[in-house]
Amino acid sequence: MSGAVVVGALLFGAAPTAVADQDRDDQWPLKAFDATSIWKESTGKGVTVAVIDDPVNGSHPDLTGNVLPGKSFIDGGLGDHKSSGDHGTGMASLIAGHGHGSGNADGVMGLAPEARILPVGRPQVGAGVDNSGPGEWIRYAVDHGASVINMSIGPSYLTESDRNALAYAAQKDVLMVVASGNDGEGKLGDLAASPGVVAVGAVDKTGQVWSKSNSGRQLMLSAPGVEITSASSRAGQYRLANGTSDATAYVSAAAALLRSKFPDLSAGQITNRLVKSAGLPPGETGSALPDPHYGYGFIQPLKALTADIPAGSKNGPLKTPKAEPTPPASGDQADERVDDGLGAGAMVGIAVGVLALASIVVIVVVVSRKKDGRNGPPPGGPGGFGGSGGPGVAPQQPGPYHQAGSYPQQGVYQQPGTHQQYGAPGEYPAVPPVQPPGWQ
Repeated sequence: MSGAVVVGALLFGAAPTAVADQDRDDQWPLKAFDATSIWKESTGKGVTVAVIDDPVNGSHPDLTGNVLPGKSFIDGGLGDHKSSGDHGTGMASLIAGHGHGSGNADGVMGLAPEARILPVGRPQVGAGVDNSGPGEWIRYAVDHGASVINMSIGPSYLTESDRNALAYAAQKDVLMVVASGNDGEGKLGDLAASPGVVAVGAVDKTGQVWSKSNSGRQLMLSAPGVEITSASSRAGQYRLANGTSDATAYVSAAAALLRSKFPDLSAGQITNRLVKSAGLPPGETGSALPDPHYGYGFIQPLKALTADIPAGSKNGPLKTPKAEPTPPASGDQADERVDDGLGAGAMVGIAVGVLALASIVVIVVVVSRKKDGRNGPPPGGPGGFGGSGGPGVAPQQPGPYHQAGSYPQQGVYQQPGTHQQYGAPGEYPAVPPVQPPGWQ
């Protein structure tokens, strides 16, 4: 996960052709997914996936032409330039890498090789480079055409602005995919646990949960995240890593494939296809879903693309995040009145009360004069109303604001049908070497 050291990340050169071929051969998830068959259904063409992460090296030979300029919130420049971090480039390559060399047979292939990457470079946790946060990054991605946002990151907490950005993305029908984390904990962080996002855990080659994948009742899907080969930000180099970050990238890529093939489906309906086509390893097929370790299961993109799955409701298994009302800015007159217990409603209430009381007193005076013919002061002591003996007016209290963090909890979604396994029990299928689709 971004913001922490990537577990097991290794770099190795890829200059010789044999090594480059080995990189492709080492991409076991492509074989497990039967990527060759997938690319006959969809390659992610026409879909933009935002990668909120380290800036992405758009000049890497496996990514050239697939990376938009984007923005770096680190220095305010573009997001498609080489950076000291490899993580963003790695995630981008798993989503939309296209390989290189003759027939694009060398290097790393992404699961959605014709998708476009919108790099949104963000500071490392604790770097103190700027004051931006997930809210700004998410809004930038939404406003610049992303229909899928990959967040292989884990901020320690979310602000009201961040939560409002999640609601903004949901309103714009953008699918948000978030890593569960690499701490081996039984709970998810604020971002992964938020309504409206697809939280992702990691599994290994046998479909078993990776030991360091965070779990929790908000987990929705899992995907390959062990011994994953991806591109490094340094041209000609690659990385090998374990992590829920990589699993998240594969779910984002699968979402891009689906958004390309089914452009009329909402983000929730795309998630529904991923959920209804997910698989579980032997021994887990009778579990109540979503399972805290697997969610609804590990993704099976080919089945998601080809199975007869009803579209379902617009939101599918996603809960709708709600924007928090923003109170008046501190220091203005409205705040001062609220602090004194006299908001705008209270002031109006007092004025109405005073006028009503004045009317009553006038009526009493008139009646009294008619009754006894005297011109003395009205009952109630000197001054009529407003003295210590006058009735009090209870100030009207403004309604409470929706409390931050009190979003509705993730509910249990309808269980998907029978799970299709990856090949033989507990194993991913053996398929022919992965061949990239042909480009003009």
